[in-house]
Amino acid sequence: MPRVLVSDPIAPEGIAILKQVADVDVKTGLPKEELASIIGEYDALAVRSETKVTAEVLANAHKLKIIGRAGVGVDNIDVETATKRGILVVNSPEGNTLAAAELSVAMLLALARNIPQADQALRNGEWKRSKYMGSEVYGKSLGVIGLGKIGKEVVKRAQAFGMSILGYDPYLKPEQAEKLGIRLVDLPTLYKESDYITVHVPKTKETSGMIGAEQLATMKPTVRLINCARGGIIDEAALAQAAKDGKIGGAAIDVFTTEPAPADNPLLGIPTIITTPHLGASTEEAQVNVAIDIAEQIADVLSGKPARAAVNMPSVSAEVLARIQPYLTLAEKIGSLQSQLTTSGVRAIEVVYKGDFGDLPTLHITRGAVKGVLDTVVPESVNYVNAPGLAASRGINITESRTGADESGSPVLTVRAETQSGWREISGTVFGPKDIRILTIDGYRVDVKPEGFLLVTKHTDRPGVIGKVGTLLGDKGVNIAGMHVGRESEGKGALMVLLIDSAIPDGGVEEILKIDGMENARQVQL
Repeated sequence: MPRVLVSDPIAPEGIAILKQVADVDVKTGLPKEELASIIGEYDALAVRSETKVTAEVLANAHKLKIIGRAGVGVDNIDVETATKRGILVVNSPEGNTLAAAELSVAMLLALARNIPQADQALRNGEWKRSKYMGSEVYGKSLGVIGLGKIGKEVVKRAQAFGMSILGYDPYLKPEQAEKLGIRLVDLPTLYKESDYITVHVPKTKETSGMIGAEQLATMKPTVRLINCARGGIIDEAALAQAAKDGKIGGAAIDVFTTEPAPADNPLLGIPTIITTPHLGASTEEAQVNVAIDIAEQIADVLSGKPARAAVNMPSVSAEVLARIQPYLTLAEKIGSLQSQLTTSGVRAIEVVYKGDFGDLPTLHITRGAVKGVLDTVVPESVNYVNAPGLAASRGINITESRTGADESGSPVLTVRAETQSGWREISGTVFGPKDIRILTIDGYRVDVKPEGFLLVTKHTDRPGVIGKVGTLLGDKGVNIAGMHVGRESEGKGALMVLLIDSAIPDGGVEEILKIDGMENARQVQL
C-alpha cells in the first residue's frame, strides 16, 4: 500500500479517510533534518502550517506524488520546486468559508453592542450600562468589499438581520448582484454611505492599504470597520489614529500586517477597536472540514483520480511540462497584465492561439491566462483547477480559438479581455525557455519582457511627453531600465511601456497623469 506521512496535527476524521487507502504515519513536530531524511519513504504528505516543505526536503522526496495542505495558504510549501519535481500540491480553499463569514458577522454584532468592552468592565467590577449603549443593525447599511464565497455568505447573514447591502466587486456582474439583493457601487460611494464596512479581498499590491487616512476621512463618523481577511488591507496606523480622534465609531480586526501582532501594534489597546488573534478558521468544524477535504484529495490522487483543488499544475508528464512551462508563464503574465490595466473588471476572456502550438495541451495554457486575470482580484486561492469555476461564478465567459500563423511564423498567444469600456487585446510569444515577450498591447507594437515593475502609459505622440515622464521618475529616484513605444502615427495615439527598477512612490502615477497629452497611466508588477 502507499504510505502517507502526516507531519502536523489534523482532525481524526481526515486520518480515518487516509487509512482506507494507505499506511499512515503521524509524526508531528519533526525537525527539518529528520523530515528530509525520511520523506523519501512516502507517497503523500499532509501538513498544516507548521511543517516547512522546503526545496531541501523535496530533494529527497523520490516517491512523493502529492502534498496536501489542510488550509488555504501554501506559503510553507515550495510550490515551484514541487511542480518541477512533478509533485501535486493541493489545498482546501473552501473549508473555512463559513467559519470566516460567521466570525465577520460576530465581529459586526460585537461592534454594534460593545460586547467585549462590557464584558471586561464587568470582570473589573463595574456595572455601567449607559457607558456601553449599543445600536441595532436592523436598517443599517453594510458595505461589503469583495463578493467571493466568504463575502456572499456574510451578505446572506446580514440580510437576515434586515441590513441593506452595498457591494463592491469589479468581477461581479450587475445582474448577479441584483439576484443577491446587493446594490453594486464604486468604492467612494461605499465608503460614504455605509454604516458598517467589511473587507473580503486578497492582499495584493492594489489592496494593501486600500483603506487609509484619505478613505477614512470620507466615511461617516459612526462607521464601524471589520477586517477578517488579510492584515494590512486597512492601514493600521491610519485606523488607529481615526479611532483615537473619534473619526470612526469603531473597528474589529482579526488579522494583522505582522503576525503574531507585536506588542507595539497601534491597534492594540484602543477601547473602540476589537482585536482577535486570527481566529477566522479556528472552529472545530472548519478544522474537520479541511482535514476531510485534504484527505479525500490525497486518497483520490493515490487511487489514480484527479485532485479538485490543485495549487500547481494538474499532473502532466515531465517532458510535456518542460515544453509547456514557458507558455504557462506567458499566459499568466498576460492575464495579470490584463487585470492590472483595467479598473472596471473583466466580463469575458478569449484566448487565441495563432500558429503551430503542436500537441501542447492548450487547456492548461488557457487556464493559466484565466488564473493570471483572477489571481490578484479575487479573495479565493486561484489555481489551474479552480480558475474556470471561479470565473464562471462571476459570470466571466471563457472561449478558446485557433488561427493560422502570422508573417513571423512564430506561435503567438493572444489574450482578449472584455471590460465595461470594451475589449483589450495583449499578445506575446516564447522565443526560448527563458525568453518570453509581450508583443502587442491594444494593437500597439512593443517588445517587453513581462517581469518586475512596469509603467504603461497611453498618450498623444507629441514632443516632450516622454521626457517629462522620465524627468518626473528621475526626481522620485526611480530608474528606467528599458523603454518601448508603439504609436499609430506622428501626432496620434501612442503607448509606452517603461521597465523600472523599483515601484513608483505614492502619488507619482497621479502626477504623471497630469502631464499635458497623457491619457492614462498604470503601474503594474509582473
